[in-house]
Amino acid sequence: MKILHLVLALLFFLFAVVQYNDPDPLGWMLLYAYVSGVCAFAAFGRRNRLVLLAGIGVTLVWAIFLVPAFIAWLRMGMPTIAGSMKAEAPHIELMREFSGLFLCLVILIFQYIQGRKTAFV
Repeated sequence: MKILHLVLALLFFLFAVVQYNDPDPLGWMLLYAYVSGVCAFAAFGRRNRLVLLAGIGVTLVWAIFLVPAFIAWLRMGMPTIAGSMKAEAPHIELMREFSGLFLCLVILIFQYIQGRKTAFV
């Protein structure tokens, strides 16, 4: 598991690094760096319940604000969001952001469950 946590930490660190040219980089850099840190600490058996719950809460609240855009995207017939790197329509950026939040949420919940199996510090 240690290798998995380290790979996740590196991956989310790289996600944070490439956000510099995003229209709203600060929030994304902080979130991805946060998840990276959580995974790095988990690699060494250090998980904090409150830190994980705070991250899950922030990510959920942020995602809730994007739910209307997600529903609109579904109603449009789920057009592709991967056609090009440039977000040519508003739904492309919103769905990419929703996907990023979903990915962060999955990893934070995974870390929380792992913490319950072992022990929180």
